[in-house]
Amino acid sequence: MQYDGLAWTFALVALLALLVAARILFDRHWFLGWLRGCAGLVFVALAGLVALAAWDLRSYQPLPADRPLATLSFRQLAPQRFEVKVLEGNSERSLELDGDLWQLDVRIMQWKGLAALIGLAPGYRLQSLSGRFLAVEQQSQARRLELASSGSGIDLWRWLRDGQHDLLIFRPQAGRVSFLPLADQAVFSVHSGPAGLQAEPVNQAAIQALQNWR
Repeated sequence: MQYDGLAWTFALVALLALLVAARILFDRHWFLGWLRGCAGLVFVALAGLVALAAWDLRSYQPLPADRPLATLSFRQLAPQRFEVKVLEGNSERSLELDGDLWQLDVRIMQWKGLAALIGLAPGYRLQSLSGRFLAVEQQSQARRLELASSGSGIDLWRWLRDGQHDLLIFRPQAGRVSFLPLADQAVFSVHSGPAGLQAEPVNQAAIQALQNWR
């Protein structure tokens, strides 16, 4: 709900920018003609960018404190090939992953400054699930499955992180569950804690897989 509200706020800013652009471009009294036109086009571009950023924010959810970010269940289909069911809240998706190990990457939007002081919850988005082979000669077969995309052409998290921007309120962070064993019938739950993301074995198959691997 919080990130839907934030997206609507961005959308409102985009609408205001569009209204300002319309006021400048369609004013009958073109004072400083070309300057008004340029300013109007700038506001049109700004409205478009902010609207796309708002759409991108809708893909984030508040970081939960009382439940897992995701639960991953594995079923072996063939040697080194697994069906993975990713349960996130009430949404479940099924994927196929090759390899001996798995890794989960998560994007986190951490708040700073005034936004943190008023208690806005950090947001997250499951980004990708990767497989890895223990044999070096098989690494070319490893795949990375994208779990989410911006969809709007604007990737706010990457723009903030790669450009080292923070807009005074955002701190983009990368979370990762490092490679853990793939095993038939194993179930892992992924939690966020002070030490970062952690995957906990849920059933005996997962516990046994960890013991065999270590």
